[in-house]
Amino acid sequence: MKYCYSVEEMRLSDRAAIEGGTPSLELMERAGIALADAVEGTMDRLGVLEALFVCGGGNNGGDGFVAARILSERGKETAVLCMAEKFSPDCAAVKARYLGEVFSVIPRRRYALVVDCILGTGLSRAPEGAVKALIEFCGSAAYVISADLPSGLSENGIALTPCVRADETLTMGLMKRCLLMADGPDVSGRVTVADIGIPPASRGAEVWEDGDAAVFFPKRRSNTHKGTFGRACLFAAEAQFTGAVFLAAEACLRSGAGYCELVTGEPLYSAAVGKLPACILRRFEALDGDILSSDCIALGIGAGVSDRLYAQIAELLEVYTGTLVIDADGLNTITKYGTDVLKEKSCRVVLTPHPKEFSRLTGIPVGEVLRRSFELAADFAKEHGVVVALKNNRTLITDGERLALNLTGTPALAKGGSGDVLTGLLAGTCARGVPPFEAACVASYLFGRTGELAAAELGEWSVTAEDVIARFGKAILSLSN
Repeated sequence: MKYCYSVEEMRLSDRAAIEGGTPSLELMERAGIALADAVEGTMDRLGVLEALFVCGGGNNGGDGFVAARILSERGKETAVLCMAEKFSPDCAAVKARYLGEVFSVIPRRRYALVVDCILGTGLSRAPEGAVKALIEFCGSAAYVISADLPSGLSENGIALTPCVRADETLTMGLMKRCLLMADGPDVSGRVTVADIGIPPASRGAEVWEDGDAAVFFPKRRSNTHKGTFGRACLFAAEAQFTGAVFLAAEACLRSGAGYCELVTGEPLYSAAVGKLPACILRRFEALDGDILSSDCIALGIGAGVSDRLYAQIAELLEVYTGTLVIDADGLNTITKYGTDVLKEKSCRVVLTPHPKEFSRLTGIPVGEVLRRSFELAADFAKEHGVVVALKNNRTLITDGERLALNLTGTPALAKGGSGDVLTGLLAGTCARGVPPFEAACVASYLFGRTGELAAAELGEWSVTAEDVIARFGKAILSLSN
């Protein structure tokens, strides 16, 4: 398992390293050496004879001055473009040691290789003036390497205007969250982490890998039966859209759960007869002991918003003791009739909103949700005692204490039905006895990995939700391989 860190966590880690006895100039020298090594490797690979370092006046620019000096000492041709008028003390010190050419105005010629060392972490507003001009100049290069992160990328992964679009990014010390979420993957290119001796001052957000997910799909013992692997119930008494429910049920059947039960009313019940032979089909009459004995209940899929659904949610929260997964119109119903119902409950709860649903749930504008997703999701999870899986191109999972950022997935999954598939997979995973936080991580990871397999085979444009469901088995096998 790997971890990624916020800007504040990086600052604390930097401070701890310095207070622990490593001078800030030494950290800058280490970062510069790592950057020089990366740039030299790219120059050799591309057959480029010179590199232009575009530096700001802060510590990010200082890394660039160090790297330019080291490469020059190694016999490489370098130059620096720096239009800053003010410099941090460390940047000023290393700038004085660089003896190569320094441009104070943007040159007319274009360079094959530019190294972006303009801005570091913490950017919160669009670049202006000379900084804006330097970022735009980087866009004229054939190949761009960014130091730490692409200049113009905000701390929450939003690419401001303008923003450097790097071919590769060498981030210093620890992996930054912003490189992994929102626009980060689109503007960062290939990302590597340079170890410069900064130990993390906090745990950070978990980034799961194949081995972490594979643990939850061990080889099955021979002496087992259906009950060994749990019972999931897709509660669709109010469902109005058959497709969504059937997709969730099919995904649940492929999750590894021993039983998948679909509880629904008319007219969906008649439409479901014979549709999914492996799924137990029941007509809803009341929240009886059979439903309540399920290891996991998922609801809200294709349901529509109604006071009847809200009453059912409230009753389940009061009397059910398993894991309750609330998705789609279940979330919208809670939004309309009151989120306080979540605070007093006898069961474990997982919510699976996308940003717009989370915005409605909290009353916070979507833009703010995207800017402060980690903080807002964790606060909501902690206040209401739930696990939140905030779905986006990178799904964020939190129980209010732990955080995880899922990196699997593909734009091929940006299609109707994907959320229903994930909910069915999550319900089956919870039913197998996987704790809610881990279940949300496992389901998100496997769903994304399966989407990647489908896209590799079919292309990003043509993948359907059914294509993903059909490849769950291959994806599970690939985890242990």
